[in-house]
Amino acid sequence: MLGTLEATGPQKAAILMLALGDQGAAQLIALMHESEIREISSAMATIGPVPSETVESICKEFTKSISSTDMIVGTYETTEKILRKALSDDRASQIMEEIRGPAGRTMWDKLANVPENVLANYLRNEYPQTVAVILSRLNPAHTARVLSLIPEEFAVDVMLRMLRMENVQRDVIDSVEATLRSEFIANLARSTKRDSHELLAEIFNSFERKIEGQFMNALERRNLEDAERIKALMFTFEDMKRLSPESIMRVMRDADRERLPLALKGASEDIRKLFLSAMTGRAGKILQDEIQSLGPVRVKDVDAAQAEIVATVKMLANQGEIDITPASGNNEVIL
Repeated sequence: MLGTLEATGPQKAAILMLALGDQGAAQLIALMHESEIREISSAMATIGPVPSETVESICKEFTKSISSTDMIVGTYETTEKILRKALSDDRASQIMEEIRGPAGRTMWDKLANVPENVLANYLRNEYPQTVAVILSRLNPAHTARVLSLIPEEFAVDVMLRMLRMENVQRDVIDSVEATLRSEFIANLARSTKRDSHELLAEIFNSFERKIEGQFMNALERRNLEDAERIKALMFTFEDMKRLSPESIMRVMRDADRERLPLALKGASEDIRKLFLSAMTGRAGKILQDEIQSLGPVRVKDVDAAQAEIVATVKMLANQGEIDITPASGNNEVIL
């Protein structure tokens, strides 16, 4: 029978889960990643009888490990310091660059969080067979958006290879993952440091209207220059007047149609006219009737609906579908 000293990490976790009972274990499993579930489930299924003294010892070990009265803080800096003590500088740097890259536990999770245009720009320089292997492991919707951004002939070649591709050997997958990790994700982590003013602009866009005004007024009193830079980077629902009629039509294709009346309920007349001008007369009349039928609405509900549409605008802008930058005012034509 298993003793405390012989138990591996997964086995100790399995013993704790079994000691919690079905309901407690189920709640923890719901919070775990699939790879963790598989590892601990395998240990639970094969662990066999465990003496009560071993269970008690492991529970005490766990309790002791979390009962310290000192607060601990996990940061990039403390993590890197620990890694450099255990690993070579090159290996520690590689791991930290991967951690700082797009979110995700596995390489494929990370790729799923890379913007389509960035991934497409990288893949267009790879061999079609390599691209086929990579895209076959991504979400179909993500793959579709990437394929639409690479040259058509190249994209068709990739699709044909995906059709003919059989089970890919594990060593091939490992090789592709290693290349992505060292050549793409690591470089992406180094090149995607967020501008602090852009980050604050996104945060301000997420505030409720009243809170946004309070913080912006306070920031202006402390540092007017920073406040002005943040305001210039912000994109609000009223800023949609910057968009062309074609862009408005593109936004309406992706926006939640049921939320549009609520969003326009609290919008200016100019913004309402902008949306109505992008619709047929009949559709515009239906939208106006829907707005009027809403009656009194809460400001925070209007703000939430407008924020959803602004999020759609930003997504389309990031994908290069529309342009949200203010017009320069220079309308000269070069012949």
